[in-house]
Amino acid sequence: MTTIIAATNRPNSNTLKIANYYQAQLNLKGQEANILSLEHLPADVLNTDMFGKRSTAFEKIQDLINQTTKFLFIIPEYNGSFPCVLKVLIDACDFPGSFYDKKACLVGISSGKYGNIRGVDHFTGVCHYIHLNVLPLRIHIPNIKQELDASGNLIQEDTIKFTNEQIDKFIRF
Repeated sequence: MTTIIAATNRPNSNTLKIANYYQAQLNLKGQEANILSLEHLPADVLNTDMFGKRSTAFEKIQDLINQTTKFLFIIPEYNGSFPCVLKVLIDACDFPGSFYDKKACLVGISSGKYGNIRGVDHFTGVCHYIHLNVLPLRIHIPNIKQELDASGNLIQEDTIKFTNEQIDKFIRF
């Protein structure tokens, strides 16, 4: 099973729009994928689901993580890195079994001109530590507001080309 993680808790985010875009593209290629938007993490996750504790609300998320064999992370740039809510998800999940020897694909997005290169690099280090195997082709989408139409579809020809290449490699990964 593939799960796309929209790695922000910001409502109505461009991150979620890109997650929906990737899900649609995977579906067109015959691949089913779930979306986990981190805006739906339990509000009190830091108090209820860390260090071996488990709330009923997080159990559903943990079950999804356990069933997933391939993750596609859409990672917005927050202060030159990745959002803390993504690290909270990783820390709240059972270790080491949640991610160990599973596969990941990384997509960075930003309002600026670098597409969250640093944040994706930082998160790659976390992935290596938890033994999550990362697809070498990592995509960085800068100036995200100029990349999307009103329906949340990518519109820049080169970005569409590169994301399609990444999706094809992720399917084979």
